[in-house]
Amino acid sequence: MIANSLINPIIPTLKLSDTVSLALDWMDEFGVKQLAITDEDQYKGIVSESILLDIPEQAATLEEIIIQHQDVYARDDQHIYELLNIIHEFGLTIIPVLDNESKFIGSIAVNELVERFASILGVKEKGAVVVLKIPERDYSLSEVSRLIESNDVKILSSVYSNFDPIGTIQVPQLTLKLNKTNITPLIATLERFGYDIIEAHANDPIDNVDQERLDMLLRYLAT
Repeated sequence: MIANSLINPIIPTLKLSDTVSLALDWMDEFGVKQLAITDEDQYKGIVSESILLDIPEQAATLEEIIIQHQDVYARDDQHIYELLNIIHEFGLTIIPVLDNESKFIGSIAVNELVERFASILGVKEKGAVVVLKIPERDYSLSEVSRLIESNDVKILSSVYSNFDPIGTIQVPQLTLKLNKTNITPLIATLERFGYDIIEAHANDPIDNVDQERLDMLLRYLAT
């Protein structure tokens, strides 16, 4: 899933000659906190509601105010993972998109992008979530998949990352979203093969998980 497929054509684009009042009206009408500014298809930056609300003269034009993120945008062929990194780094609510000739072609609404990403991960599907502690040297998704599929369960999505719960040490984790909720036999299989289960979440009860080692069920990604 790439940037040009996520553009929302309804989101308007401002011009430097537009007024603060018009920008705020459009933000309210289209439910966004930021809008891109262009000049004849050339991207000029982003204007934010928080800045506009501090402008006492609502008839002022946008070229008279602070315009942010002039160098922040996505290329039309960038993958959704790269777009999420842009959001994280700059705290955007829209992402301007430029083509290979650096012409502005539209904006992506971040809330819509997150919805699409959630559908990719399968977080809205009914099913269990299991988090395993796996050092990088031991990480093999194919081996984990083999054990899971031997229990007639499929992986809907997987994420391997270093999660730091208390800000002191990194804990390499594999988070798995599965297609079934009754994962008691699967948990037994994973434990038998020496996998360290940090968390397990399911609608059906999990009978034989070591509760002391799990400590508590922290989060349920499927909500």
